[in-house]
Amino acid sequence: MDANKMDTKNLRIGEILKNAGYVTEEHLQEALVYQKIDKSKRLGSILVDYGYLTEVQLLDALSKRLNVEVVNLPDIVIDLKAAAKIPQSTAIKYNLIPINNENNRLLVVMNDPMDFYAIEDIRLITNLPIDVVLGGKADIQAAIQKVYTEIEARKAASTANKAVIGGSISSVENIVTNEGDAPVVNLVNTILLKGHNTGASDIHIEPFEDKTLVRMRVDGLIVEYMALSNTLHQSMIARIKILSNLDIAERRVPQDGHFRVIIDGVDMNVRTSSIPTVYGEKLVLRYLSMNTALDHAGQFGMNDQDYKKIIKILQSPHGVVYITGPTGSGKTTTLYMILEMLSRQSVNIATIEDPVERKMAGVNQSQVNVLAGLTFDSGLRSILRQDPDIIMVGETRDSETASIVVRAAITGHLVLSTLHTNDAVSAIVRLEDMGVEPYMVASSLTGVVAQRLVKKICNNCKEQYVTNEIERLHLGEDVRTLFKGRGCHVCNNTGYKGRVAIHEILAIDKNLRTLISRKASVDDIYAYVEKNRMIIPLRDSVANLARAGVTTMEEYLKLSYYVE
Repeated sequence: MDANKMDTKNLRIGEILKNAGYVTEEHLQEALVYQKIDKSKRLGSILVDYGYLTEVQLLDALSKRLNVEVVNLPDIVIDLKAAAKIPQSTAIKYNLIPINNENNRLLVVMNDPMDFYAIEDIRLITNLPIDVVLGGKADIQAAIQKVYTEIEARKAASTANKAVIGGSISSVENIVTNEGDAPVVNLVNTILLKGHNTGASDIHIEPFEDKTLVRMRVDGLIVEYMALSNTLHQSMIARIKILSNLDIAERRVPQDGHFRVIIDGVDMNVRTSSIPTVYGEKLVLRYLSMNTALDHAGQFGMNDQDYKKIIKILQSPHGVVYITGPTGSGKTTTLYMILEMLSRQSVNIATIEDPVERKMAGVNQSQVNVLAGLTFDSGLRSILRQDPDIIMVGETRDSETASIVVRAAITGHLVLSTLHTNDAVSAIVRLEDMGVEPYMVASSLTGVVAQRLVKKICNNCKEQYVTNEIERLHLGEDVRTLFKGRGCHVCNNTGYKGRVAIHEILAIDKNLRTLISRKASVDDIYAYVEKNRMIIPLRDSVANLARAGVTTMEEYLKLSYYVE
């Protein structure tokens, strides 16, 4: 609706809310008393703050009274050119965002349509007539962050391209000191910010014959973000190498490093990995952050049943607890959450990691430095002389480390570490393959947690469908409908948004120790575990999520194939 034509005469929002049954007379009177104290706050906002009214109800009432449409902002594809017509600071100040500029009119989503100062300010800035629609406060704030990060990234890319073409970026060797290289610095910064705001786990910078692609892994899926001039590529790689303390002159061999950066007030560690390709060096950045939103965050991302099992395992004063799974399954995140809980006790905790992904109060953390001679096994030997109660080894990579981990557990320490195995039982076989004697595995191993991250269906484009014969064969004849994501701009047309962790937790009991020490076959161990229902298999967990409409049949089949 045209902001200049909104009917504001005799606007008694309180009466509208009361007549709609949203609030009572007592609620209104209480809010009016508070409004006399703080005249800057509107009646509707006070009622929402008091919990007497929801934002949805308030927007509904305003919509009816002012004849203004309410929109679901996550469903809308925002025109970046329209949003760029006002500064980000103005959008934040008034909590609004332009979404369209058709017929020479600017369509703006606002949470407070009665803020005429804001509307007039935007009209003066843009010199355009303003149309207003209503949107949720949190939705507007999220859109501001997302959209203006995108605008700044594209602006930085354009500036950097022009700088390369214009010759103001001279050479890679001078990138540290040359002020003309600020466009590349800004471009790298905005890409890092965009990745963080998008919830990406990795950023891929990939050279090709005619362009450089920037792609991001979001919720386990690779999504293309932007294409850049290939003349920018080496300058970007050099900038990231400098941050990571890598050799910018060496382009023929892979290099690994990391750097710390503060993004939106969050102190993050970013791991870097470069590898030569036919068109230049490809570089992958991985965010090592503990700020990822988790289901059951207070329970290590586990459901109630799994949480009780792991807590019981962790009560053991000594032994090895392994977190297993493929790369990117959240093993380290789970380890850190467990360490954080254990650190509240009166214990001495020491870690050896590569790299240290998160600094923790009360925990003695050491970082692998191969050049200086500090490896997992040498670091672990030294830690054992530091009187530790609990030891965390970032990864058991080789037979020597595995042997020391097992001996540390047998000598009275609780040891936490990670392994790359498909399921919980496979950890037993993996340790034996690494040269650890079966009787040592039996004596030291306390528990194994196999973990996966399963993609969740996007709630914005979720739709139901009738199952086919194959799907019923896998999930049960009674499963007549399932869900999938259609694909929308909220989920980058993938149909998925967010992930949920599933776990397969095996507590080692007396009989299982006997089987392991007697060198029982892996089939015998599986048979014993299944017969006594000692675990809920990963396949069953993801099947339950599919039946509940949390994930898809595609995710079930992918995980089932993996754990076969």
